[in-house]
Amino acid sequence: MSVPTAPTAAWEPFTPRGVAAFAGARFGRLLLVQFIVALLAAVAVAWFVDTVGFPAVTAAIPKLPPTGEIRSGKLDWPGRSPELLATGRILTLDVDLDHSGQIGPTADLQIEFGRQTVRAFSLFGYLEWNYPADYVIAFNRNALEPLWGAWAIELLIMAGVAVVMGCLLSWWLLATLYLPPVWLLGFFANRDLNFRQSWRLAGAALLPGALLMVAAILLYGGGFLDLISFGFIFGAHFVIGWIYLFVSLLFVPRAPTPVIRGNPFHPPRQKRE
Repeated sequence: MSVPTAPTAAWEPFTPRGVAAFAGARFGRLLLVQFIVALLAAVAVAWFVDTVGFPAVTAAIPKLPPTGEIRSGKLDWPGRSPELLATGRILTLDVDLDHSGQIGPTADLQIEFGRQTVRAFSLFGYLEWNYPADYVIAFNRNALEPLWGAWAIELLIMAGVAVVMGCLLSWWLLATLYLPPVWLLGFFANRDLNFRQSWRLAGAALLPGALLMVAAILLYGGGFLDLISFGFIFGAHFVIGWIYLFVSLLFVPRAPTPVIRGNPFHPPRQKRE
């Protein structure tokens, strides 16, 4: 059965044929499409942070005491403990100096400020970090209210820029890691692929999974997915990249067969007069 060859113009990374087309395209075309997908991811993450994270912080700051700070790796908290600062479907913020567990899990992610550490609880367990010992961090209403009002939009923009740069760098790194097996498989499958084309093919194959994650972030933030479903999609988006990577090889044109005219080990026959 013959496999159709890749189209001459690379413009969409949604199908194996479209991914295969980027192998023969210029790097600028792949970079443009990667940037568009990274920009979509940044918009989705910024929307998620603005919808989930910012309202929780905005609600928590007025509940902080007028004085309080993190100094020498310890939280100076003059208020009650434990104290629930903000809660929602996805994010909860609270203060529990002894991490006593009196405030049970009320959201998918619970961030708890203790006397010496901050803990992040979720369905998968918890992570714990020590406060920085060399810095003084304000942890009170009087200092954080004007600071939050002045920097909220800037933080959102910086988060979007970080997502764009993080996506591009991770895709370039993964494409470099995938290059040897892609080129080797293309060689044995008799596909017209050199190292550069293999790298571009690997970079394009990562985009369908990234688009799936963009949709998952929007659905999770909108309440259409729970945390378990979101975690499943997060793992599946890597597998989708591998599937596209190998299936797209079938749509890369075959390597041209060299034409051998005559037997190079025998001299040509002389014409009779």
